[in-house]
Amino acid sequence: MIFFIVIVALFVAYFIVHRIFVHRKTFTGTAKLYGKTVIVTGGNTGIGKATATALAVRGARVILACRSKQKGEEAAKEIRTESGNDDVIFMQLDLASQKSIRSFAETFLKTEPRLDLLINNAGLAAAGRTEDGIGMILGVNHIGPFLLTNLLLERLKECAPSRVVNVSSCGHDLGTIDFDCINTHKKLGLGSSDGDLFRAYTHSKLCNVLFTHELAKRLEGTNVTCYSLHPGSVRSELGRDITEWHARVLLTVVSKFFATDPVSGAQTTLYCSLQDGIEHLSGRYFSDCQLVQVKAEARDDGVAKKLWEVSEKLCGMA
Repeated sequence: MIFFIVIVALFVAYFIVHRIFVHRKTFTGTAKLYGKTVIVTGGNTGIGKATATALAVRGARVILACRSKQKGEEAAKEIRTESGNDDVIFMQLDLASQKSIRSFAETFLKTEPRLDLLINNAGLAAAGRTEDGIGMILGVNHIGPFLLTNLLLERLKECAPSRVVNVSSCGHDLGTIDFDCINTHKKLGLGSSDGDLFRAYTHSKLCNVLFTHELAKRLEGTNVTCYSLHPGSVRSELGRDITEWHARVLLTVVSKFFATDPVSGAQTTLYCSLQDGIEHLSGRYFSDCQLVQVKAEARDDGVAKKLWEVSEKLCGMA
């Protein structure tokens, strides 16, 4: 009898956890995107690819902004076939290189007359430094998207109403911003263990929320809006750089039982990209296709402004 009660309790607990953390609402909007151009960073795999495919189905011209030419072109071909939309192309972008980001923006602005939607989706949790000497997680997850967005803002304004969507994570709740560490080491945290990398990742996701908060203030009156979001616990390649065996085993188990598929993970991105009537919520954070309140640090005007200024220096804009 006790064994039966334990089994039932475990089943109920799993159901509750699955419902809260894994289950994702489906975006049901019917917006069409013919004549619109969108950029999806990291659009060759996982949530990014699922997002790009959904946008292509709706008729958008989709730019897959990815580091790997081979993977990017393969993904573009697959999306064209699956969506029936031939207007899906690859453009090379390495967020770990400010030179690459500037080159991408320059090429895009010369060759593409429109930009209606920028989705900063790409992210990682890896050790090392970028080409510019910035901690890899800080550089790719925040500084890269920060620079890319700023380089493309004028085109977004020209094509308004338009949107910027920043894929963050509920992990931002565990993050904090150590400006001394950023200014001294150009990193979000010291150490290179998987635990250290996870902490730096949560800090970077907080950066995404704060960047969105400050960006919205700077875009007031332009008809360009921006949103950050948690996609859910999603099976993806985010953990590909984990080296410690016990951490890899744990991630595998968690992903199998407590993570959803990339299509489900793309639903809140689609909501923030396409939902009508949320323009007045520019700068806010969403999860499971609904508005969610963030902690005080994530909406602190002073912290957001300081992060913006530090970011400008790190990417040579100041």
